[in-house]
Amino acid sequence: MTPVDLPPSPWVFDPASWPADDCVAVGADLEPATIVDAYRHGAFPMPHDGELLWWSPVRRGVLEPGGMKVSRSLRRSARRFEITVDTAFAQVIDACADPRRPGAWIDTRMRDAYVRLHELGWAHCVEARLDGRLVGGLYGLAVGGLFAGESMFHSETDASKVALLALVERVGPDALVDVQWQTPHLASLGVVEWDRSRYLAALPALVDRPPLDLR
Repeated sequence: MTPVDLPPSPWVFDPASWPADDCVAVGADLEPATIVDAYRHGAFPMPHDGELLWWSPVRRGVLEPGGMKVSRSLRRSARRFEITVDTAFAQVIDACADPRRPGAWIDTRMRDAYVRLHELGWAHCVEARLDGRLVGGLYGLAVGGLFAGESMFHSETDASKVALLALVERVGPDALVDVQWQTPHLASLGVVEWDRSRYLAALPALVDRPPLDLR
């Protein structure tokens, strides 16, 4: 689905005014135009203690084109799963939002905002299935040649890794996958850190490209 054109956002995301801290703003709203404009300028929403906060990590976790590390065991695991795209967005985000998960942060407002973005063609998910059952996946926002990953889950070993591998194979050799922050787990898959200035400098050439086709 081609993303629906959005009206201008009433909010201004100006990196020149941001502090040297991961959290760069408070407030605004979760309208589709606001969220997409934030991503275009290097920020993303993540609530904390009921407040709507906007983040642009000083050290950004990214998966560079061709940078994913794929072990033999992951290749073997990939053969176990069927991959589907955009067939169960609500199920994927609900699994990611499960409050029983450590560090769960996706509240009802965030869930509803991204479901709406999916309906408008901006948010997408990649699903890993086993015998037809949804057992892993990820979701995020696609803006031009940028895929900004939000969260992933798995209920079977390697299912989320396989979903990430499938995403990388689908976005193509010139896209950048943003994962927000690097973790030891993501580093083992090839995620590296860019400083904020490098990330922001790369955005204009990425977000103004034609939309990604994940099919």
